[in-house]
Amino acid sequence: MKSSFRSIAAALTIALSTGGAMAAGVGPHLEKQDWTFGGIFGHFDRGQLQRGFQVYKEICAGCHSMDLVAFRNLVEKGGPEFDEAAIKSIAAEFEVPGEPDEDGEPTVRPAILADRFPAPFPNEQAARASNNGAMPPDLSLIAKARTGVAGPDVHVEPLTDLTRFIWHTITNYQESGPDYLHALLTGYNEDKEAPEGQYYNEAFPGNFLSMAPPLSDELVEYTDGTPMTVEQYSRDVTAFLMWTAEPHLEARKRIGFQVLIFLIVFAGLLYASKRKLWSNVDH
Repeated sequence: MKSSFRSIAAALTIALSTGGAMAAGVGPHLEKQDWTFGGIFGHFDRGQLQRGFQVYKEICAGCHSMDLVAFRNLVEKGGPEFDEAAIKSIAAEFEVPGEPDEDGEPTVRPAILADRFPAPFPNEQAARASNNGAMPPDLSLIAKARTGVAGPDVHVEPLTDLTRFIWHTITNYQESGPDYLHALLTGYNEDKEAPEGQYYNEAFPGNFLSMAPPLSDELVEYTDGTPMTVEQYSRDVTAFLMWTAEPHLEARKRIGFQVLIFLIVFAGLLYASKRKLWSNVDH
């Protein structure tokens, strides 16, 4: 029986891995990372989201837009949950289009909580001109842009039975987008030659991209004692971008788990009712 379980589990593992590879396309191997938001019980780390926003604001916002995120979202439950006054102050540092003046000329005003993050460039041409001809992608949904599944490692041992395999898959399930972002941000290799205006990156398909390495140690100052390293910056901003892509992740997983419990109880009641109704019937 255990042998059968192992065979089925191995087949499912290969199917999941192959499906993820087909969905994501052929590309560099992505090392699976452990994220607090992975699996059925996943949740966001508030401190990490706040640090990730700091990295985005100080490093990424100069080139990358975040059109689908409003300043008020940073205050809402389930996200970084910043203090409202602090975000009002941060929003006021940005300028957004205002009402035309009495002569019909365009104006600007400080952003408020209801405003979305303004784009760093006035148009696509300006964005390309500042980035070696490449268009910096909007980061609102970037963590969901990569398909595929970073499921349990094919080589996890020992796999004693199918139940353990399924449970491991459920509790560790996470789309591969965050793994890709982390690999990209930490995958630059300055020892490898690249064409002019390009940079070598182990994780990027084709290995050459126009974005210079955005992170370096001690580039962003953390005040909570967290290590100020490229590895930590990458993990923090990746977690933040996962939240921007799926801000209701915690609520979705909580409701999903409650539905599973309900279905299990409901199935048990149905089975008990069936046994009672048919207990006196000859078979």
